[in-house]
Amino acid sequence: MLTCYTKIIVCILCNFLVFIGTAYAQQSFSDRLVSAAIDRTQHNVRYDGRYFSISYPMGDVPAHVGVCTDVVIRSYRALGIDLQQLVHEDMAANFHLYPKNWGLSRTDKNIDHRRVPNLQVFFGRFGEALPVTDDPQTYKPGDLVTWNLRDSGSLPHIGIVTDQYAPSGNPMIVHNIGRGPQLEDMLFDYKITGHYRYGGAPD
Repeated sequence: MLTCYTKIIVCILCNFLVFIGTAYAQQSFSDRLVSAAIDRTQHNVRYDGRYFSISYPMGDVPAHVGVCTDVVIRSYRALGIDLQQLVHEDMAANFHLYPKNWGLSRTDKNIDHRRVPNLQVFFGRFGEALPVTDDPQTYKPGDLVTWNLRDSGSLPHIGIVTDQYAPSGNPMIVHNIGRGPQLEDMLFDYKITGHYRYGGAPD
């Protein structure tokens, strides 16, 4: 038989473990996303923006090719989050909320999630749309940043903020701008068009 004192100690320990487990889950998502993003830099990927027909759900273009969005898609997928399915389902239900930059009249499971403007809408709807600032401290590990690489705004780009810092004091970014996934100090190299935080679909 457990004494009253022992029962109290067991209860306290159980509550403590639940608290620690909850805190770990909340704090570790960004860490795991950053780790997944940095792991992408170890893969030999050729920049290739061609249209591919892929499976659904959990479809992917060939592993040796990809663009900036594929870094994000594959990083989240390493955590069990399928942006292909999530973006498609929301676009199918709310097509009017998404950009019509490509003259589409319906969704396309092969490409919709691989377009930066669509990801911006999705992350803004289901994550947090955060302020765009020139203060590097406001960009936290696991945050998503979008840019326009051209003044015309015709070349959107996306990357993941990491927990590694450059000598400049800027958090380094994992992205693919044409040389495959890279970890670089480029946060303020181009005009920032969006800043998001997305921790996955709620339970």
